[in-house]
Amino acid sequence: MNTIYHIMELLLPFDYIRYDFMKNAFLAVLIIAPLFGLLGTIIVNNRMAFFSDALGHSALTGMAAGILLGVADTGISMLIFGILFALLLNKIKHSGIVTSDTVISVFSSFSTAIGLVILSRGGNFSKYSALLVGDILSITPPELFRLLFIFIITLVFWGVAFNKLHAISLSVSLAKSKRMPVALIDNLFVVLVAVVVMLSIKWVGILIINALLILPAASARNLSANIREYHLFSILFSIFSGILGLVLSYYLDMAAGPMIVVIAALLFFTTLAVRPFVKQ
Repeated sequence: MNTIYHIMELLLPFDYIRYDFMKNAFLAVLIIAPLFGLLGTIIVNNRMAFFSDALGHSALTGMAAGILLGVADTGISMLIFGILFALLLNKIKHSGIVTSDTVISVFSSFSTAIGLVILSRGGNFSKYSALLVGDILSITPPELFRLLFIFIITLVFWGVAFNKLHAISLSVSLAKSKRMPVALIDNLFVVLVAVVVMLSIKWVGILIINALLILPAASARNLSANIREYHLFSILFSIFSGILGLVLSYYLDMAAGPMIVVIAALLFFTTLAVRPFVKQ
């Protein structure tokens, strides 16, 4: 890790990079941003914004469940609950009983309320309020390696399943006619999103994690002419927002997560404004 720190100091001769916590945060952004940029493209294409938002809010319930069960590391309970919650949401969403946005909204509200009820017992919620906005400056080297591992897993999954994911996004019926395992691919994707969200929630924050998944992809769709540009722009916008937001938060003494979202939102509005000229 010291070698990586030394390289960063040589390549980035800025005063903020002198501190180890900024180096860790910078590396975290370089890992999390491409992850969110990639996953966000499918989330936006499949109109899953409500889904990823509900998933983020379910972290409270996962943590509460861990506390009730006496789990030493509530991150594990959050991860397990997030995966189960994602699979359940996906199953109900495809059941056709009610509209998907209604199902997701109900489950999101219910899970958030349960988590808040349990965590606020005895007036102790202040201990967990940091989860709402996250703190990327608190990330440690072991946590960075954990994120790097899930990043590699995501790239492998993307290389194997991207064409199938794209086909499902375009037409589920067409994908089934080609004998693609639609349910399996869909479930694997939501599990991957759940894992990424739950592993990132501590540093990104419950209130803003969905914005970081949606905004770069939405901005990319405003400008892209094909699927390659869509993915490339989404990753670039995500990285740009992450790095600029982190640097500005340091110099302006503000929270990093919200600042990153502000930059990502400004990018979206800018691309929305120039979209008519780009897509003439």
